[in-house]
Amino acid sequence: MAAPCGRGALPLVLVAIAAALLTYNALLSSRSGLLPLTSTSFPTATAASSSSRRFGAAGSAGRPRPFHTAVTASGSAYNTWQCRVMYHWFKAARRAPGGDEMGGFTRILHSGKPDEFVGEIPTFVADPLAGGDQGYIVLNRPWAFVQWLQKADIKEEYILMAEPDHIIVKPIPNLSRDGRAAAFPFFYIEPEKNEKVLRKFFPEDKGPITKIDPIGNSPVIIEKESLARIAPTWMNVSIAMKKDPEADKTFGWVLEMYGYAVASAIHGVGNILRKDFMIQPPWDLEVSDAFIIHYTYGCDYDKEGKLTYAKIGAWRFDKRQYTDKPPPRNLPLPPDGLPNRIPQSVVTLVKMVNEATASIPNWDSYAAG
Repeated sequence: MAAPCGRGALPLVLVAIAAALLTYNALLSSRSGLLPLTSTSFPTATAASSSSRRFGAAGSAGRPRPFHTAVTASGSAYNTWQCRVMYHWFKAARRAPGGDEMGGFTRILHSGKPDEFVGEIPTFVADPLAGGDQGYIVLNRPWAFVQWLQKADIKEEYILMAEPDHIIVKPIPNLSRDGRAAAFPFFYIEPEKNEKVLRKFFPEDKGPITKIDPIGNSPVIIEKESLARIAPTWMNVSIAMKKDPEADKTFGWVLEMYGYAVASAIHGVGNILRKDFMIQPPWDLEVSDAFIIHYTYGCDYDKEGKLTYAKIGAWRFDKRQYTDKPPPRNLPLPPDGLPNRIPQSVVTLVKMVNEATASIPNWDSYAAG
């Protein structure tokens, strides 16, 4: 449940409120014609530039710089089983050699009320967005982070923003460097292609459109103070984008990701782009050196082992099969002896889901409920 305010909470409240007011004024003074928005009651970050787009070196130098892992969740059955699996693998990675920078963990539950798993998963209960999420549930995510940063006593100076459908494959070091966050580059976040729309929220006086990195908010490792400045702006920009018909149509389900990328650029927080941060089966065939498996896509294969994406296959794993209830234990693995080999990344994903559900207490009764 919600953590009490600690000694570190007040400075973050002040930072967050100041950032919200600055965002409010900036949006009103831009030439975008936006309606007024309701604001919320690394050494200094460096500006994003072409130099921030190189892939950083792995590992941390010098003393450990622990980070706190935070995952937002709606409280649905779909979100909850993923969080339970995710937390299982977080704990395993933290215990393993090399996990010394993986600090605490929080599920930020934006349903407004605790659930039956607050005793299993460290949880902060946040209020849902006032006025509703307009049918786009992830619009609650930035507001949930604003509340958590304001009210929780977060001991670590860095935050890893992750998602329920992330499986941590191995210990994650603090990949941020020299005031820059570490982030995964998404091929479908295209600021230059969408410059016309983005200029409504990132006016030309903020700099070239290339200051906006091709990222979302997750996975990202960032300084806590930087995130406290970004979060209110991320919330306000995302709400403004959702209210703008052109932006809503252009960005669709990744709108909130664009909101974060814009907010990060507005506050001058550069990002080290790490392709090795995670993989996304079935398109990435091997786990290789990745830290996270992100199972956002369905994995469907025919009887010969050929991918049948967007068409239900003879063998499949798709998280959307389990929207109303969690998957059972011992999900079937791909059959042996197929003419085409099912990718190692997909097999590893299903094995790790099975291992987690075998270890999590009362999974059978939970899945049958």
